[in-house]
Amino acid sequence: MTLGLTPPRAAACLIAAAFSWASAAQADPLPRFALPVDCTLGQDCFLQQYVDHDPGPGTRELTCGDQTYDGHKGTDFALATEADLARHVGVLAIAPGRVTAARSDMKDATYDRDAPEALGGRDCGNGLILEHEGGWTSQYCHMAEGSITLAPGDMVTTGTPLGRIGLSGRTEFPHLHLTLRHEGRVVDPFAPDGVTGCDTPPEATLWAPDISATTGGVMDLGFAPLVPEYDAIRAGTAPREVTAEAPALVLWAFAHGGRQGDVIELEITGPQGQIIRHRALLKTSQARLFRAAGKKRKTDRWPPGAYLGRATLWRGDQMISQRDTRFTLP
Repeated sequence: MTLGLTPPRAAACLIAAAFSWASAAQADPLPRFALPVDCTLGQDCFLQQYVDHDPGPGTRELTCGDQTYDGHKGTDFALATEADLARHVGVLAIAPGRVTAARSDMKDATYDRDAPEALGGRDCGNGLILEHEGGWTSQYCHMAEGSITLAPGDMVTTGTPLGRIGLSGRTEFPHLHLTLRHEGRVVDPFAPDGVTGCDTPPEATLWAPDISATTGGVMDLGFAPLVPEYDAIRAGTAPREVTAEAPALVLWAFAHGGRQGDVIELEITGPQGQIIRHRALLKTSQARLFRAAGKKRKTDRWPPGAYLGRATLWRGDQMISQRDTRFTLP
């Protein structure tokens, strides 16, 4: 990805050169960085994609899954839906530093793959770059239009509000893309010494407090009277409850990081017991996906009482993520 905001050191090298990996084996102690988003990981924001450690045309990320793409140089902190942008989730400085570049005038809009020239090389969208001590820089991308009020030369401390998560630049879902560099070379904050194999997880991260990498999860779910359109789920406008006279009772689930062979299990329980239990096998890996299952109404109305919907992401016999939703019919 061409980020479109260039760090102040060796700009041509950073953008035009081949991917260069930074080992953390340095004389100085490694720094520690704070979470760059004002949300709770796994609850209302999610780790969507990681740094690509493969210097060639292939991909390799620290969880040995598919949560990256060729040449991806950062970590993506995602919101589930576009409607979540209305929550104004803050972007925060990960360490003290000085602003060296900033932009905040690009529209929040899903990237049009058929018209890449519309971005004019500004793939990062709205964002900024901070310069920290010891040759470190942090770059923040895809932020909300008009949310950045800082300018080059401004100083920040750890946790200083920088703006909000947005949908600007080359992105198809709302998120913050964070790239960490040392002396101009990309460093993965989850695996600063690189990735050596699936059986040897990184010994330490650069996060303080420590953040564990996740390997997918259920982001959102709800009830509907029919299977909703995927565009409605992505937008956050899909139904979440049904009426007693609904023609069907459908549970839908929106997940990320699905791997080939995973199973999404959907369960609906009503006042009279279990209504459905459906297991959907993923035939291909998908960065974002939804599944739905339900039952048609066979009586005049659905029985009054409490209804529970549960979505579980399984990888073999390991539960990766589980999320519940509830509603009550009078």
